[in-house]
Amino acid sequence: MRIRDANKEALIREKAIELIVNHGFDGLSMHKLAKAAGVSVATIYIYFKDREDLIQQVYTDESRKMTEATLLNFDPDAHFDEGLKRQWINRMTYCLENPYSMTFMEQVKHSPLVDRSTVDTRFLQAMQRFVHNAIDRKEIMPLPVEIYWSIAFAPLYQLVKFHIAGKSMPGRPPFVFDEEKINLTLGLVLKALKP
Repeated sequence: MRIRDANKEALIREKAIELIVNHGFDGLSMHKLAKAAGVSVATIYIYFKDREDLIQQVYTDESRKMTEATLLNFDPDAHFDEGLKRQWINRMTYCLENPYSMTFMEQVKHSPLVDRSTVDTRFLQAMQRFVHNAIDRKEIMPLPVEIYWSIAFAPLYQLVKFHIAGKSMPGRPPFVFDEEKINLTLGLVLKALKP
């Protein structure tokens, strides 16, 4: 029996994310992954049952990392304005430091290949408590969760994508998501959510 090597496993996960981001789920085969990671196909099977298990485990691990980053110094009992700013900073920092992970998670969101019901309960509980507290204190209006999320976070993620890509709208200079633009956008989001 071959011994597990944490460094090899981490490299396999990293290369799997890169292949999926660069070539889509169809671009991930165990042979391509083995070549990209510089290991044999048999080595991959030490860590993962099959391609689907690999994708699920990578998703679960990346989801855990993103949850930990998102909840860093976040207080679900904070005033909504303060808490949402902390969420924005945490999410933006994570995405900028982990652009492949961000793109991978975005692709997974729309894929039937993973079981997304394994969301970390700490994240769900913290977000539910935060939003319900804000509604109870009349800091924001009650909204269906999909509308709330679209207003609260979609602008952030879109602007992070522009920043990472170093692009903007056609004919415009590259977009840089600096502190001034963060504060401007966050102010508009907060205004939109107020009762």
